[in-house]
Amino acid sequence: MNFALRIPDYYKKDIESLKGEVSINQFIVNAIAEKIASLKTLDYLEERAQRGSREHALKILRNAPDIEPDEQDELGTIRK
Repeated sequence: MNFALRIPDYYKKDIESLKGEVSINQFIVNAIAEKIASLKTLDYLEERAQRGSREHALKILRNAPDIEPDEQDELGTIRK
């Protein structure tokens, strides 16, 4: 599909600095692909949430063992 696209001039500097070694065309195509993926993911998660059950989730969590997490799993721990 080909069509003319008008992009406001005030985006030019940002596009030029962010596009790296790819063409402006490829940069825009990638941006469109990312936006589509983002919207599809949001729709998918909303649909899954509608099928979910708070009671079922809490039942699963109640079965989790009551133990301290491994050191590498604790919040704030940075592994080097």
